Amino acid sequence: MTRRPWRVASQAFMLVMIALWLTPILFALYVALRPIADTNAHGYVSLPSGLTLSNFRAAWTQSDMWRFFLNSLIVTVPAVVLTLLLASSFAYVVARLRLRWNIALLILFTAGNLLPQQVIITPLFRLYLAIPLPHWVSESGLMYNSYVGLIAINVAFQLGFCVFVLSNYMKTLPHELDEAAVVDGAGVWTRFWRLTLPLCRPALAALATLLTTWIYNDFFWAITLISTGDKRPVTSALANLQGQFVANQNMIAAAALIAAIPTLVVYASLQKHFIAGLSLGSTKG
Repeated sequence: MTRRPWRVASQAFMLVMIALWLTPILFALYVALRPIADTNAHGYVSLPSGLTLSNFRAAWTQSDMWRFFLNSLIVTVPAVVLTLLLASSFAYVVARLRLRWNIALLILFTAGNLLPQQVIITPLFRLYLAIPLPHWVSESGLMYNSYVGLIAINVAFQLGFCVFVLSNYMKTLPHELDEAAVVDGAGVWTRFWRLTLPLCRPALAALATLLTTWIYNDFFWAITLISTGDKRPVTSALANLQGQFVANQNMIAAAALIAAIPTLVVYASLQKHFIAGLSLGSTKG
């Protein structure tokens, strides 16, 4: 009987949190469905005289959102693939090879995640202006204002977390597998690529899901390291809809909801991997 009040309180708390979480999303949907003339006349917190999908059509056509979705694809897919490839390679060295500096290297990689993005933006900005790139890679001839630069910084910032998770996951695999492969004459690359990596598919799938969401939703790096509006990913390109003196907040709300659709699709289709990703590497350190 003593558990019942706690159960009621916990359920009530969860309902309140759900309501607080959904309120901004539902309000954005409500604003996106109202004509701009209606909100200008009666305010945003008022009953609508009618609902329409015109803001969604205007957001898609006037802002060329298909181009920004393509930009997000150009940045997200290579960044996720490179991050997982580099992180799994390094994690294998740390977790499966007996080297005296393994712990120091792992600490060095994970320590990079302790730095906030805002702390390094000034030296990083100057560095991007000083590093040249071929013009067939970057139209500006620099790391700044290029897809390569945006991919590189996303890979660098996500690498430490992925190395930490994958190394802990690989430590849970039996070492007898490697010993048997060595007896059969398998080299380091063969043991990594054909033995360990296939066994890490659950971890890689979970990290790929999380990385896709994080990199796709990135705003800070894209808004600071990309100066050309047509090159920005979709989440940061929403700033293009903001005028200097006049802003159609209804259309901006519609565009923001459209931009959120890919992440919702990814989460709905790979929900199990999201949940698994929250507990990866927690069983053995």
